[in-house]
This record gives sequence, structure tokens and C-alpha cells, in this order.
Amino acid sequence: MFNSFLPMLMADAAPARENNMIQTFMLLGFGVLFFYFLLWRPERKRRKAAEALRGAMKKGDRVTAMGIIGTVVRVEATSVVLKMIDGSKIEMLKAAVSDVQPGTEEAATPEVQSTS
Repeated sequence: MFNSFLPMLMADAAPARENNMIQTFMLLGFGVLFFYFLLWRPERKRRKAAEALRGAMKKGDRVTAMGIIGTVVRVEATSVVLKMIDGSKIEMLKAAVSDVQPGTEEAATPEVQSTS
């Protein structure tokens, strides 16, 4: 008697397995789309905007880099030279720059005091 029910049970199991595989692949697809639109794409946009900001730096701009604020004196290929408020100069990597505010070139040149 059990032998007559076994083929019927096995016949019902095959479509369920195919259905589970389709659901699994759909779930994986939704997961990949979720991570793409919520994580990877916004991060890529943010990174491109930061690169454009760093690439547009020029002499006289006010820059914040790792909490240090200075005025751009010279822009090199991978680094930038900043002048601090006390007149000292430091060299930093462009990748460390987090904010650029447009300035004037006169702000980067040292002031010459005239004696009268």
C-alpha cells in the first residue's frame, strides 16, 4: 500500500523544488539590486563628486583637510601645499581634502607690509 503512494509523493516534490529555485534566484536578484541602488551607486556618486572637488582646487582656495584649515599656495599632482593662519606651510595629500571653498589668489600670497 505504501508503494502505491510513493510515486505520487515524488511527483509532487519535483515542481516544488523548481519553484524554490526560481524564488531563490529572484531573492538573490532583488538583493543585488538592493545593494546596488542603496549602497554602491550613491557611494560611487559621492566619490566622483569628491574627486571633482579636489581636481578643481586652485591657488587661493580655502581648504579643510583632516580638520586643518588652510589656503592653497601650490597644487601638485598628488599633493597640495597649504598656508596656515600663522604663515607656516604644510604639504598634504589631495585625497585628505574634504572641503574646498573658493577664494582669491591674493589670499594665498604673503602680505607685504610697507614701512612709512
